[in-house]
Amino acid sequence: MSILLLLIPAALALGLLGMAGFLWALKRNQFEDLEGAAQRVLFDDADAALRARRQ
Repeated sequence: MSILLLLIPAALALGLLGMAGFLWALKRNQFEDLEGAAQRVLFDDADAALRARRQ
């Protein structure tokens, strides 16, 4: 039973830390361009350099 005195504050602290991280990312617009990030994964760096030269 005494372990709960350690686990409950630890769980609350981790929850608040996760919420703070999420709000930080939300404030800095990390979730704005989800389509672009999904498409950038599909291309190599060489392809990106080639596309940059064409434009």
